[in-house]
Amino acid sequence: MENTFDVIVIGSGISGGWAAKEFCEKGMKTLVLERGRNVKHLEDYPTALKNPWDFENRNRMPHQVRETNPIVSRCYAFGEATEHFFLKDTEHPYIQEKPFDWIRGYQVGGKSLLWARQVQRWSKFDFEMPARDGFGAEWPISYDDLAGWYSHVEKFVGISGNKDGLETLPDGEFLPPWEMNAVEKHIQSAIKENYSDRYPIIGRCAHLTEPKEVHLQQGRGQCQARSLCERGCPFGGYFSSNSSTLPWAEKTGNLTLQPDSVVHSIIYDNALGKATGVRVINRLTKETTEYYARVIFLNASTLNSNLVLLNSKSDRFPNGLGNDSGLLGKYMAFHNYRGEISATYRGYEDTYYFGRRPTAVMLPNFRNVYRNDMPFKGGYQIHFTASRKNWQRGISSDQFGADFKENISKPGDWSIYMMAQAETVPKEKSHVRLSDTEVDEWGIPQLITSVDYDENDELLLQDFFKQGAEMLEKAGCENIHARDTGQAPGLDIHEMGGVRMGPDPKNSLLNKWNQLHTCNNVFVTDGACMASTGSHNPSLTFMALTARAANYAVEQMGKGEL
Repeated sequence: MENTFDVIVIGSGISGGWAAKEFCEKGMKTLVLERGRNVKHLEDYPTALKNPWDFENRNRMPHQVRETNPIVSRCYAFGEATEHFFLKDTEHPYIQEKPFDWIRGYQVGGKSLLWARQVQRWSKFDFEMPARDGFGAEWPISYDDLAGWYSHVEKFVGISGNKDGLETLPDGEFLPPWEMNAVEKHIQSAIKENYSDRYPIIGRCAHLTEPKEVHLQQGRGQCQARSLCERGCPFGGYFSSNSSTLPWAEKTGNLTLQPDSVVHSIIYDNALGKATGVRVINRLTKETTEYYARVIFLNASTLNSNLVLLNSKSDRFPNGLGNDSGLLGKYMAFHNYRGEISATYRGYEDTYYFGRRPTAVMLPNFRNVYRNDMPFKGGYQIHFTASRKNWQRGISSDQFGADFKENISKPGDWSIYMMAQAETVPKEKSHVRLSDTEVDEWGIPQLITSVDYDENDELLLQDFFKQGAEMLEKAGCENIHARDTGQAPGLDIHEMGGVRMGPDPKNSLLNKWNQLHTCNNVFVTDGACMASTGSHNPSLTFMALTARAANYAVEQMGKGEL
């Protein structure tokens, strides 16, 4: 009985934390399994208040570390101040049939300690476009099904943003927005004057610009605009499972949080026709234990959720739990981050800005919105910033003393950075599967990734280069240079799919409530459930889907249906 709960949640990141909160609030005894170590808010942020000179290598990773960890070293947030929150390459190996940078954070809170915190609601077009234009599965839900749950999540998380009134990017429950600087406002104005379908807005992010009572009850405070978020925020200024949902769940007395718990598989009972529990291997001792529950929520992060289901084999499901369609692990997708544009701007030399704002200016998708009128499928959103960076002022290496101090203390010229976040088309051949020969140190088969770009990605990328440069030129920018980073899929850290939702069990694995079609007491609500990627950030949608599914599960349990 001590291993039996009402609900088991696998994973403690953004979606797992939300599942825990919703179930515990409803009185459900909930076990949260996390494969990594425990990280407690405030107590376990060892670098949060350190100065640059407090680090041995001034926050740069030694060459040997980068050489032995090439995958994680490519992540923008990996450094001396944050390495303890990242999984090193050798700690959980996988096989790249095609290049794929799998960035992972194995600890309580997962990547909610590391994420870039950009949150937008998906619009009705994001849900409708794939089926409408024939490049993806039909979503079993619409924007209207999720709108109320977006509000539910936004109020608790705390989202800064502006009421912009855009059909392509629905408004939400917002705290006061961050402010654009003078050059960003200038570019915004130029774009709106020259294009009738493009509306740059200040980005919406999970930062408390003005904490409300519910945030103060969580013990969180105002964002200090330090831009040291990946170290763990001692102010609770940004949303993480550690500072918000998990402590909230713990206050109910219904939460059992168990770190160092590597999930081997979900246990399926052929006679009962449902899942009965989870098989867990202790990360440190390798001891195996089984835990039991009426309902299981799988929130291990996209690729690991696929891995768990693929490894959950039984007489009924010899190819993985719920895999009657044979599509488990297939139709993987991501966001294409390869497009970047840089530029400069002369003017506004007498203006500056406050702090290190945690968001950029964003331009919602304007391609293929109402119909497919481009030579490619899907769309992209754009993010851009304007900043004054003194190290770009051409300071020579032979300067020192008073002249050097005077030069670096000046704001410098205006520099523009622009990037695209582009939708990718889910394809059956883009997949993950289990190795038949290689296992990890816990005896679990290693994951094989086989995900790649295609011609559609190249067409979309070239469109961004052309349109982005044109917009900056119309705004009077100079020295405009486009760059293809050439980065592999995965480095966007927005992987989605493999256990996609859909109305038809023949071409999907989950129904409209995120239940496995053929095992309805198992729910998947992290990125693995997504039927398409959209062009806007997915994290808010993960959280809203999780809250919606958890509340539905509680209702069904109350009726004796689960």
